[in-house]
Amino acid sequence: MSIDHYRTLAGLAETRIKVERSEFLAIGFPCTTDDQFFGSLQQIEKRHFDATHHCWAFRLFAHGATRQRSSDAGEPSGTAGRPILAAVESADLFDLGVVVVRWYGGVKLGTGGLSRAYRDAAMEMIRAAQLEERILYARYDVEVPFDSVGVLYRLLDPPNIVVRSESFAEKNIYTIEARLSRAGEFERSLTERQLAFTPH
Repeated sequence: MSIDHYRTLAGLAETRIKVERSEFLAIGFPCTTDDQFFGSLQQIEKRHFDATHHCWAFRLFAHGATRQRSSDAGEPSGTAGRPILAAVESADLFDLGVVVVRWYGGVKLGTGGLSRAYRDAAMEMIRAAQLEERILYARYDVEVPFDSVGVLYRLLDPPNIVVRSESFAEKNIYTIEARLSRAGEFERSLTERQLAFTPH
């Protein structure tokens, strides 16, 4: 992940695999908070109430810092949650949750077999999923006199510097977002052109 962009899931993704008669359903979904993740986990547990285990991991990009957790959900320690999280880390994804639902098929897989099965289920889901780039922006309100509108528009450079909204009244206020890696340069350009701005 770079300083101002990362990859995540574009939407819900699911993949099923079978290992020695046990069935594993990997479900991946976008989320940005713990509460969002646990709300989705609860729904999955209700929908697949007949499953033996609901093991999980999430990895969030929380205000510039990585936040991640995982759970073996009753499987032997270290055989489920950590391998699921390892699959997410190896794909370098953020702002997503992964739940791997297991229906036990009567054949014990051993700790190594379990770890591989949970990791493989998560990796198959990620391979099948549609991914998208997220760009992190700094936001500004910029006060622009009518005779300087052209000056502002020459500073725009989508998707790095974009207009999000415009308000024309006693003062013309443009809400602009600048990619974090370009924010300092954008602020200097505004100052040089004597355009007043307020960071959000």
